[in-house]
This record gives sequence, structure tokens and C-alpha cells, in this order.
Amino acid sequence: MNPLHHIPTAADIRATHEAIRPMIHRTPALTCRSIDEMAGARLFFKCENFQKVGAFKMRGAGSAALRLSEKEKERGLATHSSGNHAQAVALSAKLLGIPAYIVMPDTSPAIKKAATEGYGAEVILCENTLAARESTLEKVVERTGATFIHPYNDYNVIAGQATAAKELIEDAGELDCIIAPIGGGGLMSGTALSTRYFSPGALAYGSEPKAVDDAYRSFKSGTMQANATIDTIADGLRTNLGEKTFDIIQRELEDIFTVSEEAIIAAMRLVWERMKIVIEPSCAVPLAAVLANRPVFEGRKVGVILTGGNVDLGKLPF
Repeated sequence: MNPLHHIPTAADIRATHEAIRPMIHRTPALTCRSIDEMAGARLFFKCENFQKVGAFKMRGAGSAALRLSEKEKERGLATHSSGNHAQAVALSAKLLGIPAYIVMPDTSPAIKKAATEGYGAEVILCENTLAARESTLEKVVERTGATFIHPYNDYNVIAGQATAAKELIEDAGELDCIIAPIGGGGLMSGTALSTRYFSPGALAYGSEPKAVDDAYRSFKSGTMQANATIDTIADGLRTNLGEKTFDIIQRELEDIFTVSEEAIIAAMRLVWERMKIVIEPSCAVPLAAVLANRPVFEGRKVGVILTGGNVDLGKLPF
């Protein structure tokens, strides 16, 4: 596959899906009658908590890695991440038999550092600031010649993330709408594109914690906004949008809903209790949005992307 320098087309997403198939699980789309009754809608949950590395990030990392030239692959992959993207890049490199260099903040949970090293990556620790991450990564790339895989602001990554919604539409059939959470916007961009291409009658919605609502404010104002704090339990959604993801979100989304911390925790608990599956707080944001906006979703067939299940069991919010 050639690298993408444009918004992924339907053909790009199909080709990406075919290419990454050996690197990913085809995760199930589950339903839950009791949650349907609460929402007044038919919900189909795309369970990326069952994905390799425990999150959808494997799709985008695999897509970007496979698009590198043989020479680039030999020099390896690099990124900075404290969580799921770190592990996804590390595993992609392992599956391709190439090196990986992952810059992680020194405050990263030991379990995430160990998991990343377990995939054979070299972990380089830095201070927990964006400036430190970027300057450390720059030095690593200079030293190794590895290719930086951005967590979200990259059309190759977006094409990979789009395959989750593509599978959901194939398994659940035509939907009325699909909702996903927004952090950096890679998954949301891909979900919106797949919705337009593969379920053209459906609407794409975004969801975000009120505490870190840069995408909501950007979408409403038409200009990119930043978060002043990262004070949310949904740790996967603390990132600001990138230019590429904002552009797609602005064009493709019907609306973005924001939800309170209390609503996120309640929705997370509901999924654990009723569906008997482990999801992380970021995953619960779309369901929280559906439950808080019943008039929008009532009577409709709704796809919900559950993004991952990497949760610290020693720090549950309930």
C-alpha cells in the first residue's frame, strides 16, 4: 500500500482493511436489551476492548506501519505515547519483525511500560510534558532513523481506525447513526468517513467529556480550540484535535455531545454490570451521550464504538 496524502476514500479504507486483517481481530458487535430499554433505541456496541493491545489503536498503527517502504521498515517505528498507541506501535513492529522506539512519560503506569517492552520495543522515558515528549522523540529519530507514527493526525492512521466502523456496519447492517468518542480525533474521523461511505443513510455523532471539550468548541466555532486542563477520568480523550482530524470532523459530523464525569462513570458501570465486559472510562462516553440525549436517538438503530478495555483495576471509579 502506498502512503496516503489525502482524506481516505472508500477504496483506501477497503484496501487498508484487507492489508491489516492478519494484524487485528475482527471484534464482535454486541447488544444488550436492558440498555436498549434505557436508551429507547437499538444499540450495537463495537467491542474494540477485545482488540489486540486491548484497544482500536492497533488498526491505525498497523495501517501506518504497512505503508512504509522496506528501507523505512528496516530503520523501525517511533512514537511518543503513554498508553494504547505505544503498545499498538510496539506490537505492529514486532509482527513485522522490525525495531520500535517508544518515548513514554516517566509517570506512565508501570504495567503499560512493561507491556510495551514486552512487545520488544525500546522504551525511552522523559518528563511528563508535551515539549519533553516531542524533543525526546526528535533525538530518538535522529539517532535511529526510525519513522514517527503519529497517534491520530495522519491519514494512514485514520484509514486504519475507519475499519472499526466498516466492520460494525457490515455486522449490524444499515444503521441510523454511529457515535464514537473524540480525543485526538483519529477514530472519530475514520468512523465518520466509514459512516458516509458504507452506511450513507446514517448520521455520525461525536461525544466528549465536558471537562476536555476542545472538539465540541472547535466544531461549534469553526476554529481549532485547545483544552486548558486534562482533568477528566477519560484519560484516552485528553488530547487536542489535529488539523487533519478537525477538517474531517467539521465536514462529516452531524453534532458533538458533551457529558459530565458522573455520567461517564455511570455509563461505564452500566456496561460492566449489564454486559459483563471490561471497558475503560473513555469508552463509556458515547453511551453516556446516548442516554443523556434520548430524544435524538430514540427509536433509532445506533452503532456505538467501545474503544478499549485497558483499565487499572486498582483504581476503579466505582
